[in-house]
Amino acid sequence: MQTFEHTPHLHVDADSRDGAADDWGHLVHHRPRAVARPSTVDELVAVAEYADAQRLPYVVRGQGHSPAGASQIADGLVIDTGALRAVHDIDSDRITVDAGARWSDVLRASLAQGRTPPVLTDYLELSVGGTLSVGGIGGATHRHGLQTDNVLELQVRSPDGVVRSCSAAEDREVFDAVRGGHGRHGVILRATLRLVPAPERVSRRLLRYDDLADFLADQRRLMTGGEFDHLEGLAKPAEDGSGWEYVLDVANYYTRTPPIFADSGLRHRAEEFVDQEYFEFLAAMAPLEELLRDTGAWYLPHPWLNAFLPDSAADDVIAETMRDLDPADLGAPDGGLVLLYPLRTDVIRTPRRRLPEEPIAFLFALLRTAPTDDPGALRRMLDGNDVLRRRTLDAGGFIYLEP
Repeated sequence: MQTFEHTPHLHVDADSRDGAADDWGHLVHHRPRAVARPSTVDELVAVAEYADAQRLPYVVRGQGHSPAGASQIADGLVIDTGALRAVHDIDSDRITVDAGARWSDVLRASLAQGRTPPVLTDYLELSVGGTLSVGGIGGATHRHGLQTDNVLELQVRSPDGVVRSCSAAEDREVFDAVRGGHGRHGVILRATLRLVPAPERVSRRLLRYDDLADFLADQRRLMTGGEFDHLEGLAKPAEDGSGWEYVLDVANYYTRTPPIFADSGLRHRAEEFVDQEYFEFLAAMAPLEELLRDTGAWYLPHPWLNAFLPDSAADDVIAETMRDLDPADLGAPDGGLVLLYPLRTDVIRTPRRRLPEEPIAFLFALLRTAPTDDPGALRRMLDGNDVLRRRTLDAGGFIYLEP
């Protein structure tokens, strides 16, 4: 067994190893032999070369937000990229950052130049490298694809140990393999991301539904109409305990003149208008994160499952799942949530991101939080995830975040 006490950038203390044996899901715990914390790309490459020379298996970890151990490795080396947050060149149409940079870092730098990435996830504290390894989906995906579809160039250390730049025009095979490749085809070191002009404000409309069929129909109608910059949906327990409430969240971006929402015969029962600054809109998870940390829900197990359903089966699979779903087995009110919204598959061009072979797919995500005082709750949640996984695969869909 190798010893690492005097090897630069490698940490073998119990706190480092225990911390790397956990992630956002708090379900899987693979304890590594050591943890590396490089602070530059060159140091990361040197650590990977050392691991290869020692025949030591390793995994690269961003923010550790994976739900089921993807950033862990038993008796190997975890390379933590949290310190690789440098923002390099920025121009009117692109920005280059290290893989450990968070999307909040990218956004702050780009907004200072009046620019923004076209697609951002709901949670901005994810690392660029980690997100690009799986896809990256958000409220603008229905128009601009995944975050992996908006990468211009990558610097990668490929499995043969070569550091290379790749793009759609150069080393395309590596470029396509790494984006959404779950780290199996190379380590992302640095990324050049597409930028577009940034708006100053967001005019947002929250439409509330009691009927699932009406909610899904209106989502399809608004998405195919292409009139909104942002489109997401969610389900949450109704306040009166009568079942589920569905919320359609649509928004348009603007700088000077707020857009006018035309009433197009939508079937919602209530609506709410919100006007806010662009960064405030994108960083909406920040106050929720603070609340979840304060209540302790942030640190509880999160047995999440994200499914991509084909449009032809979405209504039946979603309706059946929501009928079976007890709010208590979602984890509400301490962090449980259902995400539910459509996207056009023709705007997603990442080769390794498997999607249903239909023009429209639905993201259907059960974002559960398991209590610690009910040993059976976690088991019920995991069993429910297995049911949805089988329904999704049987319907021709795919599971997001699973290789």
